[in-house]
Amino acid sequence: MVTPCPSPSQSAGPCECLTLQPTQHGELGGLLIHSPSAHVRRHLAAYLRGSSTQHQWHSDGLWLPRASSTPAALEAILAPFTSVERAELLAVPCAGVDARPDIWQMAPLEQWVRRLSTTWFFAAAHHLQFHLQPVGDLKSGQVYGYEALVRADWNGELVGAGALLQAALAHGQARAFDALARRGAIRQATPLLKPGEVLFINFAPGVVYNPDVCLQTTFQACREVGADFSQLLFEVTESEAFPDLNLLGRILERYRAEGAQVALDDLGAGHTSLTFLAQLRPDVVKLDRALIRDLHGSDPRVPLILALIQYAHDLGIRVVAEGVETASELTLVRQLGADYAQGYYLGRPAPAATGLHPACLTAWGGT
Repeated sequence: MVTPCPSPSQSAGPCECLTLQPTQHGELGGLLIHSPSAHVRRHLAAYLRGSSTQHQWHSDGLWLPRASSTPAALEAILAPFTSVERAELLAVPCAGVDARPDIWQMAPLEQWVRRLSTTWFFAAAHHLQFHLQPVGDLKSGQVYGYEALVRADWNGELVGAGALLQAALAHGQARAFDALARRGAIRQATPLLKPGEVLFINFAPGVVYNPDVCLQTTFQACREVGADFSQLLFEVTESEAFPDLNLLGRILERYRAEGAQVALDDLGAGHTSLTFLAQLRPDVVKLDRALIRDLHGSDPRVPLILALIQYAHDLGIRVVAEGVETASELTLVRQLGADYAQGYYLGRPAPAATGLHPACLTAWGGT
């Protein structure tokens, strides 16, 4: 378990975003399924009449013993329901048909399926490592920095960022995992940087409810390894799910107050809007990889990309073109005025800071 850092405010208790709190799946005695919808309850009863699923009716819903609370069994129950109906199927741990459930643990049944399918998450979260993908400076042809991409070394296999983030969300640990990953990236990756190189560190703004509390251990991790804050660039992910721009602005300013830079991700994908750029004025914005994939000179996306780059530059924001996978894409984004590029053509994620791939140096004219 991660030890909470004392809050800077004496009146505030330990922040939940600093502590992983494992759920005791081994003690799960069964699940109680409840729905506020009479239609969904009738649909569920009809399904059970034609199935062999062990169950009993509870005063608050349907009780499933442990044997019927496996991910496979729960998936079978969910299968006949539409996505709208699934959202109205809730579940809570319950030891028996006469037991009283803990309503504070109630969550969508789909979330319980993911939770029970990822019991490895808490152990894996203590084995995080970070692969670094280079970001190239399109003017100098040199490495501008690296993005730290989280992995978990679990049972001899690497678990990717997507699976880790989905598991954290399923267990209600998004805040704690995001903070843990930020600290891990700083501790593991910053010592690998050369002077002047920047480390891109992802964070989801929705997990930060108070930057003065939630970011304290992030800054402490920087101090522990003697990180130069000017070499850190904190990259906002999933901004489309974070409509409070005033709070997001305070988060970004808190990072800047420490000397770090900030970036917004996925411009052009509907996740980061032009309104975000104008109001937040980040140091850097990333063009979504969908804008760059298979890009060519006569592509109808070219005028859009050019306009986005010019708009960002007018606001004093530098631009990274993501998803660059070919020499022609690299050449074109340079011509369109992007400041930096990132993608497999420049370098794949690796456990070390390996520099730019030789092929892209050739495309730069041997720089």
